[in-house]
Amino acid sequence: MSGCRFCHQPLTRSFVDLGLQPLANSYVPLAKAGQPEPRYPLHARVCDGCLLVQVDHDVPAEAIFSDYAYFSSYATSWVEHARRYAQAMTERFRLGPQSLVVEVASNDGYLLQHFKAAGIGVLGVEPAANVAAVAEQKGIPSEVAFFNRETAQRLRDAGKAADLMAANNVMAHVPELNQFISGFTVLLKPQGVLTVEFPHLLNLIGQVQFDTIYHEHYSYLSLLAAEKIFAAHGLRVFDVEELPTHGGSLRLYVCHRHADHTDTVGLARVRKKEAAAGLDTLAAYDDFAPRVKAVRDELRGFLTATKTDGKKVCAYGAAAKGNTLLNYCGVTAQDIAAAYDKNPHKQQHLLPGSQIPIRGPEAIAEDRPDYLLILPWNLKNEIAAEQAQVRGWNGHFVIAIPQLQIF
Repeated sequence: MSGCRFCHQPLTRSFVDLGLQPLANSYVPLAKAGQPEPRYPLHARVCDGCLLVQVDHDVPAEAIFSDYAYFSSYATSWVEHARRYAQAMTERFRLGPQSLVVEVASNDGYLLQHFKAAGIGVLGVEPAANVAAVAEQKGIPSEVAFFNRETAQRLRDAGKAADLMAANNVMAHVPELNQFISGFTVLLKPQGVLTVEFPHLLNLIGQVQFDTIYHEHYSYLSLLAAEKIFAAHGLRVFDVEELPTHGGSLRLYVCHRHADHTDTVGLARVRKKEAAAGLDTLAAYDDFAPRVKAVRDELRGFLTATKTDGKKVCAYGAAAKGNTLLNYCGVTAQDIAAAYDKNPHKQQHLLPGSQIPIRGPEAIAEDRPDYLLILPWNLKNEIAAEQAQVRGWNGHFVIAIPQLQIF
């Protein structure tokens, strides 16, 4: 990549360098245990010009998203989040049978199914054919394509202009940011609304959430950077909500520059918060890397001590973010005996890089770990409640971020 993916300025300022890493969602089949895995540089930089934080090495999107192991419907809390969203948008923007809701990166239909049930027209745009097929089985029409200006024009020509567009946790996953955003300008009706959700860079920095950095997250977004990007494409942000999902996210409400939607207090509040944290200055990005190293040292220290004490450590959740953490910290199957995950598509595989075996959650009672390291820390309460049995043999739960916590 030659420069910033938005403003094309040279990228010279380091945010954090996480070394050479395998792709976070490339789970290894058991038959390939011990074979070398492709690794790519994982170095996040901040653009001196527009302050967009981004990885400086692009792995082609086709290598990541064409056959994808993430199915949204396995996360119960996420499906509920989608249901509440559908209800709120239907009321706020008076959607009905005459409306069309288009979701970009619609995955297995986890969100559009709620609009469909309410009798509202839906269309998904999803690049992973294996995942889109699951949505089609639920009766959700899905266009198998990467969303960009060209895809948007094709859909618009077919009469598919949208009243509401949703792009949840996808803006960060796009290498060609300008091509992607320009598609919304094309497909959104004159008074249409786009909602975009993404993990908030403010929390990533404040809570040392470096494990949310992986190759398929090309950008790490603040409201400040997002507003600049949308404005360059004739769009404006008129409202912002702060959400608890993914360790703290923003939901932006975006419309055409001259649409009737008025700016809200939510927008002003988040702008003020970011300014108070200095996100509009380069200094705010400079002290991140040393704090990341401190997390690594703490986790390594914990694993060494437990090994010395003859204690068994296992992990819960074969989440992509966990793979960044484990690989950056140099953790292997010698340190963590197994990882448990509900998703059957991940079971009977190894975690990329660390090559820790993935088993179903029913194996926890069999293995009886002394410590269960929860990798998707954003779901720690849900997981600790589900796996309360661990306390039965005096086991403990652990999270590593923002600092090591045993509970």
